[in-house]
Amino acid sequence: MAGIYFHIPFCKTRCIYCDFYSTTNGELKERFAHALCKELEMRRDYLQGEPVGTIYFGGGTPSQLNLTDFKRIFDTIGHAFDIEDAYEITLEANPDDLTPEYVQMLATLPFNRISMGIQTFDDRILKLLKRRHTAEQAIAAFERCRQAGFKNISIDLMYGLPGETAEQWEQDLTQAISLNPEHVSAYHLIYEEGTPIHRMLQQHRVSEVDEESSVGFFSRLIERLTAAGYEHYEISNFCRPGLHSRHNSSYWTDIPYLGCGPSAHSYNHKEREWNVSSLDEYLHGIESGERIFDSEALDITKRYNERIITGLRTRWGISLPKLKEDFGKEWQEYCLEMASPSLKTGKLVIEDGSLRLAREGIFISDSIMSDLLKVDTENEQG
Repeated sequence: MAGIYFHIPFCKTRCIYCDFYSTTNGELKERFAHALCKELEMRRDYLQGEPVGTIYFGGGTPSQLNLTDFKRIFDTIGHAFDIEDAYEITLEANPDDLTPEYVQMLATLPFNRISMGIQTFDDRILKLLKRRHTAEQAIAAFERCRQAGFKNISIDLMYGLPGETAEQWEQDLTQAISLNPEHVSAYHLIYEEGTPIHRMLQQHRVSEVDEESSVGFFSRLIERLTAAGYEHYEISNFCRPGLHSRHNSSYWTDIPYLGCGPSAHSYNHKEREWNVSSLDEYLHGIESGERIFDSEALDITKRYNERIITGLRTRWGISLPKLKEDFGKEWQEYCLEMASPSLKTGKLVIEDGSLRLAREGIFISDSIMSDLLKVDTENEQG
């Protein structure tokens, strides 16, 4: 099974922390929907006939599209790909878009999973982040989706926010758990260069939380959600048993996917492709029949390194027999050799033939992954 990802670049306003490609020019939505369908037709052979198991509308703000847009896209997907057995179809949505009328409209479409960007239930911080909803609106939107019949709802949270205290984070976690979502994604705020919040940091208008607080927030996240019955299946993701994000897991488990829309990435085991990060250039390229994109061939070193980085993020870890099958005995031995120090300290473990991060290793996962990577000496700059 394969996946299809759609990058819907439209936002009413931009959040100050976001560095994903987006635009506030909503006048191009209808033209964009037509181009997206044309790209699907142009690239119908990319997945080489592989049935589609997951479809994901991300952004941007996909909940800026209307019924006509969605119907056009779903009709094209069904015509170009085998989606008969698609088991997860996700829409990312902003709480303020999820009005009673909009939610009822979504319930008439093939979506069976909603991913809601809440971030925090603290109205003061929501205002600082330029989010368009309040905590009350987020809670009401969640309940509205539940009442409309959506049985698989994910919420996004952020921590390490400017001025955030341990007490505020506890309140966010308590409120999130009380909603009883099937899935929770929680990310530490990153001050990405070029974003408004990064400029605010440089101007000393906000300050980063200290490392001790960051570790404390993450520790409490794990403790509260696991105690509430959630499985910690990926560094930033938690789910009710069996309800992990099947689409996002494809990125971590070497499943091919087609990405459509500006800045969207695709992967087919051999190479990666990514569309131009400009709506105007994307539209011009698709409409002229000359898609504008870049690509990267994946040699054995790049594929091995990606296996390490993606595999160790998850509770499934890296299957050592599969590593040997895909890369050979020499690469498996290299992995185990480099993992030896972390295995001795208990930060890595081998269980059921897979190399996994132990609880203690999660907190320094970047360092452990780095130790296991292979340097591509042929491509090193001298």
